[in-house]
Amino acid sequence: MTISQANTEGEFQAEMNDIIMGENADVNHMPVPGSIPRPTTGDEVQDIMEEAKKVFKAWSPNPDITEEELDRMRSEVKDKIITARVKLLLRYPFFGNMATRLIIEEGDDWCPTAATDGRYMYYNVQFFYKMNIDETMFVIAHEILHCVYDHIGRREDRNPKLHNIAADYKVNNTLVHERCGKMPHFVQGYQDFKYNDWTSEEIYDELFKEFENSLEDLEALGELLDEHVDWGDTEGEETTSASGGTQGKASKKKGPPRKYSKEELRKIRDEIKDSMLQSAQAAGAGNVPGDVARLIKELTEPKMNWQDFVEQQIQSTIRDDYTFIRPSRKSWQSGAILPGMNFAQTIDVALGLDMSGSIGDLQARDMISEVHGMMQQYSEYRIQIWCFDTKVYNYDVFTHDDGRDITEYNIKGGGGTDFECNWEYMKEHDIQPKKFIMFTDGYPFGSWGDPEYCDTLFVIHSHHDKNLKAPFGMTTHYANN
Repeated sequence: MTISQANTEGEFQAEMNDIIMGENADVNHMPVPGSIPRPTTGDEVQDIMEEAKKVFKAWSPNPDITEEELDRMRSEVKDKIITARVKLLLRYPFFGNMATRLIIEEGDDWCPTAATDGRYMYYNVQFFYKMNIDETMFVIAHEILHCVYDHIGRREDRNPKLHNIAADYKVNNTLVHERCGKMPHFVQGYQDFKYNDWTSEEIYDELFKEFENSLEDLEALGELLDEHVDWGDTEGEETTSASGGTQGKASKKKGPPRKYSKEELRKIRDEIKDSMLQSAQAAGAGNVPGDVARLIKELTEPKMNWQDFVEQQIQSTIRDDYTFIRPSRKSWQSGAILPGMNFAQTIDVALGLDMSGSIGDLQARDMISEVHGMMQQYSEYRIQIWCFDTKVYNYDVFTHDDGRDITEYNIKGGGGTDFECNWEYMKEHDIQPKKFIMFTDGYPFGSWGDPEYCDTLFVIHSHHDKNLKAPFGMTTHYANN
């Protein structure tokens, strides 16, 4: 036997001893003696270790622990959480300041690890007792980032399990990159630097493509570090308000003790945003994670609203001149007559409505209404409009003199997404607008379209990354006033 082989076997034996005899050993799932074959090569060692990780990776608290043992753990856990928060404040001031706004509460009756609802951080006594200070820092910061990235409210109609995994990839990547504490040694958390600078939605889409029909394979790659609270419909469930009063009907399902109304959820989101800004200011330049700094920049920088941007883009397609037939009203008070703008008589705009997912009828109507209002300043216009998902449908044309109003357009929903179908349709039907305006959620499955065919403006709705820009044309983000 070579020295290197002996070292490999020694490391393997030490790892197996830790797994079998460690604090988290589960006597009900221990391997039968002799059931693990003795490795003879490095590859065999690696294969067996991977199998061992799959068998022993899942953490769960001991259901048979006595109340006396829990009481003994509680005071140590509370001290550990306090120490971890102070250490965050000193070494990672952004996370430390954010941590001060989360109310810490034990959740042993329903939470096997940790969780947050945006206002409270819940913890399991046994889980936190098993961690050291650095690992406790990591878990607290993990909960903070779920709040910062708004993962609780961004799931929408996505697969819950897949979305939670994508959210953990995003959070764990940030924390490992920032070297904020250490991942708990007994949890094989989801983390992969290939997802650096990805949004959780982009990670979700990638995981969906690869693991849609094999979630078991994805689960074998890791485990969630915490419980993910669902801000869904709370009707019919026993709930507890922030003040502690119960409401609604009793439910057998165990979960966080508090459910919030839509108004309370909006308030929590505002609280988190305010805390982000205050924590970043207190931490100082260079002490805020890059992704978080970009979010804060998006929140604080003034932006042109999407309506003004669309109107500006429409006007940019028109060749204007000055005329004394329409004098400038701004010159009236000066006593001098100055020429006013002479807009070209006809504008030609095409609108494509992405009805594949998160854009509903209400948003689509709002967009159409705004465009209709913009058209009223022109004496002549021609607007071509259609809906699309994987193909174009409901094509129609509205002009200034056809006696119809574009707000009467019949909107229909669809499924799937293929941006390229818009350009295929325009080419096939010889549609060459001066400006093509696409209202979309910003999630293409493939190409964004043909950058060479016509001037394009993307108005993006419901995308979390407000800094997202299409690879060509102009981009603005829809937001309710």
